[in-house]
Amino acid sequence: MFATLPPATRAILIANGVMFLLQWLAPGVWMDRLALWPLGPLFDPWQIVTYSFLHGSLLHIFFNMFAVYMFGGPLENTWGSAKYVLFYFASVIAAAAAQLAVTSASGMLYPTIGASGGVFGLLLGFALFFPHERIAIYGIIPMPAWLFVTLYGILELTLGISGAQTGVAHFAHLGGMAGGALVLLFWQRRPARRF
Repeated sequence: MFATLPPATRAILIANGVMFLLQWLAPGVWMDRLALWPLGPLFDPWQIVTYSFLHGSLLHIFFNMFAVYMFGGPLENTWGSAKYVLFYFASVIAAAAAQLAVTSASGMLYPTIGASGGVFGLLLGFALFFPHERIAIYGIIPMPAWLFVTLYGILELTLGISGAQTGVAHFAHLGGMAGGALVLLFWQRRPARRF
């Protein structure tokens, strides 16, 4: 199953797994340099990408990598590896930009970690390219991908505005979706090119 995944999706899964193992072997070491810190003395430019390879728990990495596995493969097979990697990391960077804006506006000083920004970009891409594919939430409520992603986006916006669920970067998730949407708009406006 893993061997049949396209190469970039497989590489993202492996890189995240290796980083999680390194985090487990040397806890705390990676957070200072690779997590996304708010603009200030702890912020470094590479963090807008490296934060996406760190995760806070086994459950955190499991759900993010399960989403990459589920939604990334079909998109990479559709677009090719180069476009897929560009799309994924544009979503990661847009999520970082959204999170930096939120932490700057709120004055919060905590770091952000996780691949969720890239995952939310993949969710948007999947919903647009495979809108009628059925997604079962917790295996019991099947719905078309477009509806699932729309409801998930509304939920993230509601939770972000209300502050009802702390410790989750809801606006980063929305930023990942926005980054993915911008890339798709850019591709749509440009003449087709082969990668």
